[in-house]
Amino acid sequence: MTETIDFHPLAASVQPVFTTVLDRSPHEPEFHQAVHEVLHSIAPVLEEHPEYVEGGILERLVEPERQIMFRVPWVDDAGRLQVNRGYRIQFSSVLGPYKGGLRFHPSVNLSIIKFLGFEQIFKNALTGQGIGGGKGGSDFDPHGRSDAEVMRFCQSFMNELYRHLGEHTDVPAGDIGVGGREIGYLFGQYRKVTNRHESGMFTGKGTGWGGAEVRTEATGYGAVFFAQEMLAVHNESFEGKRVGISGSGNVAIYAIEKATQLGATAVTASDSSGYVVDDAGIDLALLRQLKEVERARIVEYANRRPSARFVENGSVWDVPVDIAIPSATQNEVSAAEAQTLIANGVRAVSEGANMPCVPEAVDAFQKAGVLFAPGKAANAGGVATSALEMSQNASRQRWSFADSENKLREIMGDIHDAAFRAAERYGTPGDYVAGANIAGFERVANAMLAQGVI
Repeated sequence: MTETIDFHPLAASVQPVFTTVLDRSPHEPEFHQAVHEVLHSIAPVLEEHPEYVEGGILERLVEPERQIMFRVPWVDDAGRLQVNRGYRIQFSSVLGPYKGGLRFHPSVNLSIIKFLGFEQIFKNALTGQGIGGGKGGSDFDPHGRSDAEVMRFCQSFMNELYRHLGEHTDVPAGDIGVGGREIGYLFGQYRKVTNRHESGMFTGKGTGWGGAEVRTEATGYGAVFFAQEMLAVHNESFEGKRVGISGSGNVAIYAIEKATQLGATAVTASDSSGYVVDDAGIDLALLRQLKEVERARIVEYANRRPSARFVENGSVWDVPVDIAIPSATQNEVSAAEAQTLIANGVRAVSEGANMPCVPEAVDAFQKAGVLFAPGKAANAGGVATSALEMSQNASRQRWSFADSENKLREIMGDIHDAAFRAAERYGTPGDYVAGANIAGFERVANAMLAQGVI
């Protein structure tokens, strides 16, 4: 995304706040995009609730409570010193301890972490689980690195970050580039330097040492559950539908699994090298072997699966589908790609990643009558199940897979209903973007007013 994005005009009640964000945080286009989307949605709320304006809610919300940036020195297998940059943005703790993942990817910078952290405030509020918003990460790339290199990096990263974490302060989880391996190394180093076994200070742990059932599956499952709720409003379902999914990481894999279980045929997967189309339906066992074990490129799927073909250039969204679940990264669906999906008859879009559709793409979907679920609602399943993991850690309990999945399904249904009702209440029925922003904002704003100017 570039900094020349053409933002919609904002209402007079919120424009000064956005202008301040642009002035104070220049060169942070992803953060600007996230703030603009929320401000655009909540302007009608401010008209009915002048106490939010008088209480300075917006001015405080757009400024993180704490921004932490630090160097991460480590030594690679060849004995060379490497230096990366680490981040943790603690945005809002008004509803509970900061909660949000860590992302290890070369694209990580302050703008992206602030964008993700700001989104996390409202996403976490929507879950109703009593967790605040934060995000972190590094420009370190774990791909192609040995386990020993990843371990040394994670230990160095945690040597600085540990002092800002705790089960009642800030509880990280995984994100892009941070899976079970990385979480294990990070948690182990936290335990070492603090001399405490605080299971509840990190989520996404292995099930044998404090992790929760369904946490691995939760974000992908949740995006499908939210889409299922949207479709049900219109007496539709996943049964017999053709589903397009981008990415081939954790979110994509489990979105494919749940969509398939609900009777759909998931036909695509992708990575940075290209995408595959498998009209027979993605073979999950093969995809997991390639991505989770061999860490191979997606072209290998087509090499081993006769019904699949690999496309190096072009877009995964060129493939005709009934339901699209973008699950790779932010701003992956352009306006042109949205128009292609619409022309090919897409019925619903559920964001599995954080804000994967550019604003113009969202506008196109909504104008065309496509059911659209924004990431802060549709991909909240991961953080919701993280909160359930925290609950289990605090009570030293362990829930079954079936119980955990049922709780996730219930939470996603509640999020859908809250967004649906908020949109109707403020005159935009069926607009889940506005509804999710409004429902999340009201919960946060009311808590901020109750707790005073802090």
